[in-house]
Amino acid sequence: MTQSSEEGSIDIEVRGRILLIEIDRPKKLNAFSAKMLSELGEAYVRLEEDASIFCGVLYAKGPNFTAGIDLAKFVDRMAAGKRALPFPEGKIDPCSLRPPFRTTPLVVSVQGICFTIGIELMLAADIVVAADECRFAQLEVKRGIMTAGGPTFRMVERAGWGNAMRYLLTGDEFDAATAYRLGFVQEVVPTGTQFQRALHLAERIAAQAPLAVSATIENARIAIEQGPAAAVAQIIPTQKRLLASEDAKEGVQSFVERRTAKFVGR
Repeated sequence: MTQSSEEGSIDIEVRGRILLIEIDRPKKLNAFSAKMLSELGEAYVRLEEDASIFCGVLYAKGPNFTAGIDLAKFVDRMAAGKRALPFPEGKIDPCSLRPPFRTTPLVVSVQGICFTIGIELMLAADIVVAADECRFAQLEVKRGIMTAGGPTFRMVERAGWGNAMRYLLTGDEFDAATAYRLGFVQEVVPTGTQFQRALHLAERIAAQAPLAVSATIENARIAIEQGPAAAVAQIIPTQKRLLASEDAKEGVQSFVERRTAKFVGR
């Protein structure tokens, strides 16, 4: 086995209008190496910048989503005041902690162990499908550090202060049913069917008008980060821009003709 294969990889495949992004290091429980993090960042750039892609699916090979990052290899970066996850400035951050933010929709399929960065990635996505045997944990407090990829605010947003702190402050595991109850995942399905269900949802999203989908994501993000008033202020100018698009004309015409619209992203 080569050093490169030992460090794992992020593999991509284009399937129609969908970009499949696969975490591939199953023998190491899909723990992220620096190489994998770099490739993940590149995959998200492809997702956002390729106009032929209307939706993405993030998933993992083998029985587990990910055990986290190979922490020992990132401690020096963190101690020097650098982010543990070295995504390039000016490019899409998979954890959505700084601009430019992703506007192409992303569905995540998780199974088995989904620890630390696994939770960070799924909370930064749009829709998460979990296998019913999935196990979650935000373990950083057990290692003397703090989660730095978003759960300190995204868990609170979704589950409320007490429910979030119950798991952030203990590092305890929780199951798929709890993740669903707290709003961390949107569907729980029988183990082994999670990828197909995520792919189905991605296909449903990819069948819609991509400019409208991206605008919806962007407006919702503005509402969370800047408040409802800021989002409301963007509705009319955004709607005006969308109505000038080819896709809006196609959408109206398909309504009149009672047929399925064929959107092109323009």
